Amino acid sequence: MKRIKIKLDIVESMLYYWQATSEKEKVGEGYLNDIASHEDMKKIYDSEFDQESFRKVLSAISNREPFQSDVKKERVFWNANMWMTEDMEFTQMMVGPIKVLNLDDLLPKIKEGVQNPKYEEVEVVFLPGHEFEYQIHENQLLINFFRVQVDLYEEDKVEIGGTPLKEYLREKIIEVQNQN
Repeated sequence: MKRIKIKLDIVESMLYYWQATSEKEKVGEGYLNDIASHEDMKKIYDSEFDQESFRKVLSAISNREPFQSDVKKERVFWNANMWMTEDMEFTQMMVGPIKVLNLDDLLPKIKEGVQNPKYEEVEVVFLPGHEFEYQIHENQLLINFFRVQVDLYEEDKVEIGGTPLKEYLREKIIEVQNQN
C-alpha cells in the first residue's frame, strides 16, 4: 500500500448547501441533482434511499417545506441535514478536522495489519449518509460524515463511534485491505 487519498468534494458541496440554507437562501434543484448524482453518492443508494430521496429531502429543507416519509433512512437523512443547518458553528467544527486530515503517518501501522495488501491506494470518502457508519466499496472507505463526533470542550477530540478519528480510519482501512 502506497497512498491514502481523502476525498471531501461532496462534503464541500454540502457545506455550501448547509450555509446557504441556514441563511434562508434557496439552493437550486440543479445543484442538488449534481450532488445526488455524484459517483460516490450513488454507492450508498439502495431500494430505500436513492438519488430521488437525497434530492427531495434536501429540496424540502431548502424550500422550508414540511417533510414526512415512511422511509426511516429518509427521516434520518432529513434530521441530520436539519441539524447541520441549525448550528453552522458546530458544522464547521465537524468539517475543520477532516479538511486538514493527513493519514500518511498511518501507512506503516496499516502495513503491519495487512499481510497482502489488495490495493496500492485506498480512498477515504466523507459524504452525508443516513443510517450507516461506514461502507466499503472495493478500494473506497465511505464514511458517513454525520457520524463524525467533535467535543465542544476539547478542540482536538474527534471521534467516530467512540474511537479517535485516526485510529478508527486505520482500523477501517485495514478492513478494506483485508476484505475478500
